[in-house]
Amino acid sequence: MKLSIQKEDLLRPLQQTVGAIERRQTLPVLAHFLLSAKNNQIAITATDLEIELFAQTAAHIEQEGDVTVPARKLVDICRSLPDGAEIDMSATNEKVILVSGKSRFTLSTLPVSEFPTLDDIGVANTFAINQSQLLRAINKTAFSMAQQDVRYYLNGLLFEVTPDMLRCVATDGHRLSLSTVDVQTGVETASQVIVPRKGVNELSRLLDTSDEPAEFQLTANHIRINMPEVRFTSKLIDGKFPDYGRVLPEGNDKTVIADRESLKQSLSRAAILSNEKYKGVRLQISDNTLNVRTHNPDHEEAEDELAIEYTGEAIEVGFNVVYLLDILNTLEGTSVKIRLKDANSSCLATEIESADCKYVVMPMRL
Repeated sequence: MKLSIQKEDLLRPLQQTVGAIERRQTLPVLAHFLLSAKNNQIAITATDLEIELFAQTAAHIEQEGDVTVPARKLVDICRSLPDGAEIDMSATNEKVILVSGKSRFTLSTLPVSEFPTLDDIGVANTFAINQSQLLRAINKTAFSMAQQDVRYYLNGLLFEVTPDMLRCVATDGHRLSLSTVDVQTGVETASQVIVPRKGVNELSRLLDTSDEPAEFQLTANHIRINMPEVRFTSKLIDGKFPDYGRVLPEGNDKTVIADRESLKQSLSRAAILSNEKYKGVRLQISDNTLNVRTHNPDHEEAEDELAIEYTGEAIEVGFNVVYLLDILNTLEGTSVKIRLKDANSSCLATEIESADCKYVVMPMRL
């Protein structure tokens, strides 16, 4: 293999794909990129056996071929070169040589035959969705994914696809986030898949805020998103996601409407003196007034009062303040609507203008 390429043209796809490279690998070859040069294109593949990232860019190819290259070393070398630098790359005798100006680097390689790929994922349900819509749905929900829960199916994000919508749902057993996108998918039957946490995080990093389309592909075992510059593939979590419809509370007849920013600031102040482990706050709600109280084992207390829109019987309920702040940081608009029932029931939070995003938080006993 022999090619030449500008630094910026090579660095961009390297940075797009390096997220799949784990620093600690079970197989040495998984710390490498697979570089494939042909038809004046260089293709870059990275995988950790759970997700695969693939990107390609134009290059001047003198000799076609495939080679594996230590991933993070190659990225660091490219970053260190001056802007606009021309890179000459050649592979011979199990070595890759990079020459740029008066700089020369020799990297060791591993056999291409050892590199695992996920080229064929089988027949897929395919539809297009704007990258900005998909990114928004992920960002509105992913923070509620569990981390290293023994219920492995909670350590990921549910993608539910029906003929006329895509829905993302995440829960860690204490809270739930749901976001719905209206999109004509063309699928004949509804399906649900769970994408693992790392795949969700990498996908959100790669998606753009533009209206550029992303091709969404689903099979029984994989999800693949084709974007203009990069292709994302992930294995799915094999498990049954909880019936989230049963978690959405019904009969919450007490409605609180509050200024989102004011409520966020009030909760943030009270959280300073909350229990470091449990992060509980007590909400006392009465006519047009919300009183936020918290304390900790050092017998320190915080109290904050906020004007809200509420009429009805007084109610007192405890919540994890971090969960409430996560919701307020994610919601858009100036106001938030919170529906409550009693001290032992979950709350349901939404935006005033739209109900395409819903958030459920279980109560705490304080």
